[in-house]
Amino acid sequence: MALLTAAAVVEHTFVVSQMNMRHLCRDTLVTVVNGQLPGPVIDVTEGDSVVIHVVNRSPYSITIHWHGVKQKRNCWADGVPMITQCPISPGNNFTYQFNVDGQEGTLWWHSHVAGLRATLHGALIIRPRQGAASYPFRRPDTEIPIIIGEWWQQTDLVQLDRDLAGGNFNYSPSAATLNGKLGDLHYGCSGAMEEGHVLDVEPGKTYLLRLINAVLVSEYYIKIAGHRFTVVAADGNYVNPYTTDTIAIAPGQTVDALVVADASPGSYYMVAMAAQPTIIVPPFPVTTTRGTVRYRSAGAQQQPLVPVMPDTHDTDTSFYFHGNLTGLQNRQSSSVPTRVDERLLVTLSVGSMCRRQGQSSCARTNAETIIMVNLNNVSFQLPGGATTTSLLEAHYGRGLGAMGLVTLPDRPPVAFNFTDPALVQRGPREAWLEPTTKATTVRRFRHGSVVEVVFQNTAVMQTDSNPMHLHGHDMFVLAQGLGNYDQARDVARYNLVNPPVRNTVLVPSLGWTAIRFVADNPGVWFLHCHYLFHVSVGMATVFIVEDGPTVGTSLPPPPANIPKCDGSQT
Repeated sequence: MALLTAAAVVEHTFVVSQMNMRHLCRDTLVTVVNGQLPGPVIDVTEGDSVVIHVVNRSPYSITIHWHGVKQKRNCWADGVPMITQCPISPGNNFTYQFNVDGQEGTLWWHSHVAGLRATLHGALIIRPRQGAASYPFRRPDTEIPIIIGEWWQQTDLVQLDRDLAGGNFNYSPSAATLNGKLGDLHYGCSGAMEEGHVLDVEPGKTYLLRLINAVLVSEYYIKIAGHRFTVVAADGNYVNPYTTDTIAIAPGQTVDALVVADASPGSYYMVAMAAQPTIIVPPFPVTTTRGTVRYRSAGAQQQPLVPVMPDTHDTDTSFYFHGNLTGLQNRQSSSVPTRVDERLLVTLSVGSMCRRQGQSSCARTNAETIIMVNLNNVSFQLPGGATTTSLLEAHYGRGLGAMGLVTLPDRPPVAFNFTDPALVQRGPREAWLEPTTKATTVRRFRHGSVVEVVFQNTAVMQTDSNPMHLHGHDMFVLAQGLGNYDQARDVARYNLVNPPVRNTVLVPSLGWTAIRFVADNPGVWFLHCHYLFHVSVGMATVFIVEDGPTVGTSLPPPPANIPKCDGSQT
């Protein structure tokens, strides 16, 4: 029987500052934590308390989001600017405090300000209270966090976010990274290859890879030549072991996978390649990085074997990977609720609006219209004006009525063939579907309500998949499909026995995903796409969960040291 370890207080100081890093023959000024990229690993045990002192020595107002931490009755620590807190201004400090009760696995932390999460991020690992012997899978010999990232030569990632919000989408990352290393597909000034991540292994041993997708713009495929993965967890929730040679992981998601060093001694490339939708305008360059799995017992170093990767536009591999995951029933798991109190059909779409405020009609040109993304034809924006309080503070103080909020519609304004390929190219066929409004949208839920959401991607000027992240809650992923969701037909496909449980669910290209969650965590919770270029232009909303009937089901007062707004931080 495994021995229980005592709960501890795990304390870190995060100093956020800027430094020059040299890649691709150029110095780039980046914003990092403690001079590291990726940032520090937060390694805790289930039940621990976490205290993070953030010291902001950067020129930007920032927050830190603890991605996947449920923050039970602790929405104040969720770290979303102007949603749950005012940002930490340059030269100021703030201490985040939260518990990791009832959670195990691989999560992560990142800045929730504009594009800064490209360099402000790190792993957050929650180990079981009973120790590694209690894993519901073969105990690994070694555990390694591997963060898939991107390198942007664009110096000012905050300005990148502003440009995206203004309709300038002509940006793409300069390279991909594994644990901050670009790999030998890229070269420096002298012609020498960039350094790549190296995983040294011993024959016969088992390695647990804790994979995190921290990129801004793409789902990634991961393969290791000559090896297979056994996936055992996703987004900090155990899954039934699933063996595959290719992992698909979208921005915001984590995947835990076992790899056995059972190949012939030698060197093997671990390749991470960005997957792209079938049609993308403007086209992105193919972004690929690779590290090396190197057997310690190998003799003279040889050229590593290269895995055969899926086509960059192959969406089937992603669809089947996500569809093959099922939840493992164990001590941490919950049963799928069968009663549903509220149902939403939410389209994830692209539209446009006139650049000039108050103008209802304008020419469909870049000079007069701006491209937006939306949920049910409403593009999210923060409350206007010199806002001096976050939505959470206004909610707690019963002051939301003055914030100009709009209820997120429970379905799109008009039904149409959502995934009609004729709508992808901008033109007369889709013009009538473009009109989009901007608003601070929210949806209120009674404490304990069971909510079912069907996310439906559309073909309006896009074929993107969309990784939708819900703060403060996990989601039961009931089903996914291609084409248009049909309730009469597709409810029969729901997995109500052992669905995977995730905090970030990928809605497939030209398809849909149905999720269910229990709104039992009081607070103001952000729901958004984890692609930067989508959240920057409005693919988001806010779910407000009301207090329950008791003190133990209600939101407590804010911490005394919560940052104050100066009216310019929105």
